[in-house]
Amino acid sequence: MKLLVCSDSHGNLEDLRQAVEREQPDQVLHLGDVVWDGQRLREFYPGLVLEQVRGNCDGYGDGFPEEKELLVGGKRIWMLHGHTYRVKLGVSLVAEEARVRGVDAVVFGHTHQPLCYLDGNLWVMNPGTISGFPKATYGLIELKDGSINCRTAEIK
Repeated sequence: MKLLVCSDSHGNLEDLRQAVEREQPDQVLHLGDVVWDGQRLREFYPGLVLEQVRGNCDGYGDGFPEEKELLVGGKRIWMLHGHTYRVKLGVSLVAEEARVRGVDAVVFGHTHQPLCYLDGNLWVMNPGTISGFPKATYGLIELKDGSINCRTAEIK
């Protein structure tokens, strides 16, 4: 199973659609800023399985949660935008909370800077920004035979 992880689309549907076309994911995780881009993506891909959380640029009355835990392929993934854990100052707070929760991966955005690494048995991923500023990036989570692997990619 392949999950496309994107954040901070800020109205850039073109690169968001390009990532979906390129990767052909089973599911898309949109980490906020701007959640309505995810909803508009469904117009192009009506059968798309989409999970979303809101970011700091999204409204609080829009019905999207600030964070969400998913169970996919037997692995627990915690998704959030990241601003509530001050990720622009570093990832230690969000990584520690992920360990407390016992998740297999934490995915967040907000900084527009991609990162992806395995810390013990915890994957920590920021897909960067699919908006194209400073460059269009996204993340991938692949689940196979009970294992989880993560990486980031760039749209050129």
